[in-house]
Amino acid sequence: MYFSIYFKATKMKLFFLCIVLLISFKSIAQNTHANGAQKKAQQKIVDDYVHNCAKNYSFYQMNELQECLDEGLRKDPTIAYLWQQKAMPLFKMKKYEAGMVFCDKAVENDPYKWLSYRAYIKCVFAKTYREAIIDFEKCKEMIGNSYEMDHTYNFYIALSYLQLNEFSTAEAIFETDIAEQIEQQGEAHHLNLFYYGITLYEQNKWEQAIEEFDKAISQYENFSDAKVYKAFCLGRIGQEKRANDLLLEAKTDAKNGYTINEDNMIHEVYPYKVKW
Repeated sequence: MYFSIYFKATKMKLFFLCIVLLISFKSIAQNTHANGAQKKAQQKIVDDYVHNCAKNYSFYQMNELQECLDEGLRKDPTIAYLWQQKAMPLFKMKKYEAGMVFCDKAVENDPYKWLSYRAYIKCVFAKTYREAIIDFEKCKEMIGNSYEMDHTYNFYIALSYLQLNEFSTAEAIFETDIAEQIEQQGEAHHLNLFYYGITLYEQNKWEQAIEEFDKAISQYENFSDAKVYKAFCLGRIGQEKRANDLLLEAKTDAKNGYTINEDNMIHEVYPYKVKW
């Protein structure tokens, strides 16, 4: 009798469990279908109002460009990419506060995709370094020390501290980031090495700075900016002849276009780029 009741109860539990699972699977399938349909609809809006409209105008036709994007946002204001596209030309025209209004909306709608972009803009374009650090630290909390525009989040955090004259903090972060890059990739990016050298240069650590500039130059042999700061260090330790020769070499390299070679150099001057 007991086993019969227990068996029936067990069958009843299994029956209800199957019903719950069936409902759950159906709900998941419906949500997946809905999400797929939404993504398809949003992609059509992007195609219509970005690729087939906004992309037809330059930054010097800002009203027409922005109107294309506004039309798309009227159809779906949750598409983060449209907000980013409204912000980007304003940043490139150095209208940082105006652009940040739209960039904030992009982050609001898709923080995982656009928070690191906003942090990059704050560091390289707007030069609001403490805000950049806050954003990059949030990015690290979400997904770890990932990349934005070919560099790690820690690279930009260290660069921000360098620009805030917090040289020892920047030095420590660059040192750690370089060690991680070497462990993962076999070598560090030449710009990491250059700016690490700059943090040492700013603290009068001339010989150590020269070592880092040499490492950067070994990767990018015509790196004029690294040669200039190495020459300054050589002069500080009494090697004027080597310093002067290296400055002449650096000037030739710079004349031939060999300098900091980041994608957005056309829009913004990177820190410590030498002006000839």
